[in-house]
Amino acid sequence: MIYREAGQFKTTYRADQAVFPILQDRIAILLILAVAFIGVPALASDYLFLAILIPFLILSMAAIGLNILVGYCGQISLGTGGFMAVGAYAAYNIALRVPELNLLIVFLLAGGCAALVGVLFGIPSLRIKGFYLAVATLAAQFFLDWLFSRVGWFTNYTASGSVTAPQLKFFGYIVHAPTGKYLLCLCLVTVAAVVAKNLVRGRLGRSWMAIRDMDIAAEIIGIRPLQAKLSAFAVSSFFIGVSGALWAFVYLESWEPLAFDINRSFSLLFMVIIGGLGSILGCFLGAAFITIMPIFLNQVPAALGIPLSTATVSHLEFMIFGALIVFFLIVEPHGLARLWAIGKQKLRLWPFPH
Repeated sequence: MIYREAGQFKTTYRADQAVFPILQDRIAILLILAVAFIGVPALASDYLFLAILIPFLILSMAAIGLNILVGYCGQISLGTGGFMAVGAYAAYNIALRVPELNLLIVFLLAGGCAALVGVLFGIPSLRIKGFYLAVATLAAQFFLDWLFSRVGWFTNYTASGSVTAPQLKFFGYIVHAPTGKYLLCLCLVTVAAVVAKNLVRGRLGRSWMAIRDMDIAAEIIGIRPLQAKLSAFAVSSFFIGVSGALWAFVYLESWEPLAFDINRSFSLLFMVIIGGLGSILGCFLGAAFITIMPIFLNQVPAALGIPLSTATVSHLEFMIFGALIVFFLIVEPHGLARLWAIGKQKLRLWPFPH
């Protein structure tokens, strides 16, 4: 009887179209933000920050970008890792060659560079779609991997091919503690989630979804496929590029091109599928699942006295991911976010059967 909207009257269109129209949802979001910004920094350990929370937040931002393209616009992409690499190397070179720039500006410029590259590789989507578009974006992944491995300018001509990020310095303050890195990622991901949620609810988001559902019908009613598809690639790649810069500067600190290989692209696609296509919440649920599952498989069997080798754990991880992807594609294509929505709907009706 707690989760009920009875008595919550909406007297304006703005109230009716709110992101969280139910009071209980707004209270829950405020509590979650309070725990994330106040409770977690006060209680969490360095291991929790570095192994779980920071990669979870960064991958959530990358999943938001990919979900905009795949879930909302219906354009399949297998080159997400390459676009993350664009953001990482763009941020590195901008910070190296223009050291007086604030790192926040560097991250935004890196996202802009990734957006330009995303638009370039999104041009084939105007003529091809489905499997052929997936192959085209896969070609982008391999081309970008080759580019950053072979062209020495991007790595400042280092002999090993690996680069090290500069210090995280914002407004004269150097961020080196795990708590500071976590709060930095949390602030950027919160802003990204709010911006993405409002984008997909607006005119641009509706044009993306119209293209996704039936591009011919969308063109007939006045939606331009050129503008809709390329804007989806640009916005998606921007979020992915910023997440790539964060992944390199905050999480890895030192990296090489293999850090953004095809496995990273598949991992992000799994997050979107398991979490839920066309759902911002699903990006967080999928990222949490992908981040926590390997740690769970490593820790729980050992705690129960079941010895498992590293190779066995790795095989189990792939088997579970594959089985879950098949399960969600067949049983619940909208993923964990849909299951969450169904649970909320049941609570709104409970204890009544109708």
